[in-house]
Amino acid sequence: MKAQPVLRMGRISYLNVLPIYHPLEAGILPHDYELVAAPPALLNEMMQRGELHVSSCSCFEYARSPERYYLVEDLSIGSRGPVMSVLLLSRLPLRELNGHEIYISGESHTSVALLRLLMREYYGLEVRYRSGRVSTALRSDMPPTAFLAIGDEALQLRAHPDYPYRLDMAEAWREWTGLPFIFGLWVVSRQAADQKIFPCDPGELLRQGRDWGLSHMDVILELTGHGCPLSREELRTYYRDGLLYTLRDDELRGLESFYQKLAAAKMIAAAPPLEFYRF
Repeated sequence: MKAQPVLRMGRISYLNVLPIYHPLEAGILPHDYELVAAPPALLNEMMQRGELHVSSCSCFEYARSPERYYLVEDLSIGSRGPVMSVLLLSRLPLRELNGHEIYISGESHTSVALLRLLMREYYGLEVRYRSGRVSTALRSDMPPTAFLAIGDEALQLRAHPDYPYRLDMAEAWREWTGLPFIFGLWVVSRQAADQKIFPCDPGELLRQGRDWGLSHMDVILELTGHGCPLSREELRTYYRDGLLYTLRDDELRGLESFYQKLAAAKMIAAAPPLEFYRF
């Protein structure tokens, strides 16, 4: 009998997905997956190389290679307003950044793409970009004028005294379009789906995890609070008001608008069709 392949599931290594993955990691929801934690950009690369079968994934990665993936239904990581964990922090007021350099992290392709769109298309600013580790740059002799902070790093740096001007990226998108912004999606490898290696629907497992996590928020807050710069009430607001975990009509319109704007700016070849996994 042919051996069943080891199923590998990617997990963003940020606090924002804890409500989804804690039930899987704690054994509350039994499953057959090896969970692999990494920043979004590395998960994108692992999916490209076929090292993961299902994963959280930047929505920019799906746009670049839609032929590789199916989307998981009704699951995303996004925001309808201020998200708190994707921030542009600056020494100068936003309108004075024209001609300056913004430091960007290589961890999130979607956040960088959103920043480029906002600067050029919404605010009409011409800026330069430099990639590297933000924490290292801040300790250098010439710290950046402005930088993009994402994930847990943004939560830690959002009150940095040297950077009094803050732009919440998801809120800026909502002001521009009136729509939610979707940073991350969950995808299934088309190759894995074609090989029919899944004993049950991975999307259903992930949605069950989300529903358990959101309905047991006190557990999530207790786990998140250790070493986190936010208070318990700030964390509650972050999970309840800052983030959304669904992919329904409004979220889909926001995602499609992002793809259309990326295509118009020639940052992707074309807005991709949204094709969903069917078990």
